[in-house]
Amino acid sequence: MEKGLSSTSSTSSSKEGLPLTPHSNFRTASTDDDLSHILFNIKSSKTSAVISYGASWCRVCSEILPAFHRLSNNFPKLSFLYADIDECPETTQHIRYTPTFQFFRDGEKVDEMYGAGEERLRDRVWLHS
Repeated sequence: MEKGLSSTSSTSSSKEGLPLTPHSNFRTASTDDDLSHILFNIKSSKTSAVISYGASWCRVCSEILPAFHRLSNNFPKLSFLYADIDECPETTQHIRYTPTFQFFRDGEKVDEMYGAGEERLRDRVWLHS
């Protein structure tokens, strides 16, 4: 695993209360450097990814995060990333609403979704998978 990145495994979880996942396609950025590095890798490797930007104080973010994590089990070919705007303030300064979801295909941002809604999020992830 790369330095500074955390990913969930079948034996642990990166955020307390998240369901366990058999895939290593879910990561959490814990600093601006982590997030910058991950974004660079997504763009340079032309990876398909979904990024959830949230905040620990945001009730809606806390409610949708477990569903976002479960989606990583259903879409193992996508990379899933969670970034807390308070832990990564410089790289997330463009985020105006929480939660915000950004979708990347071939390393390019192709879509963005604001707010929650598990079914809406699942449909959008499916669309970009």
